[in-house]
Amino acid sequence: MNKLGLCLTATICLIAAAPAAQARSAYDGSWDLVFVTQNGACDPSYNFTVNVSDGVVSHPNLVRFTGYVAKSGAVRASVTVHDKYAAGSGRLSMTTGRGRWSGHSGNARCSGYWTAQRN
Repeated sequence: MNKLGLCLTATICLIAAAPAAQARSAYDGSWDLVFVTQNGACDPSYNFTVNVSDGVVSHPNLVRFTGYVAKSGAVRASVTVHDKYAAGSGRLSMTTGRGRWSGHSGNARCSGYWTAQRN
């Protein structure tokens, strides 16, 4: 699994979830993410930045990405890039976040945790 592919997959995991996005979320803004692999044959860690706008999580280079942040800070996200897929969930506070992720690249399975820091 190449690093970019896993980053994209991990991005999914990171932020997201809630059935629907709200207007002007308290979590809106830029967030730095770190994904740490605890199981599987993926790179040990991945770092990248996502944006939250009106509760919707996005990344400028990911087309098949879905992610939402609920008013409570609960997040859920997923991303697909070719044969790579990742999904995750967790919770954001006003300045930090943490959660779990899992995914695959072809037949390789990986999982771990993610942390977030508001920019």
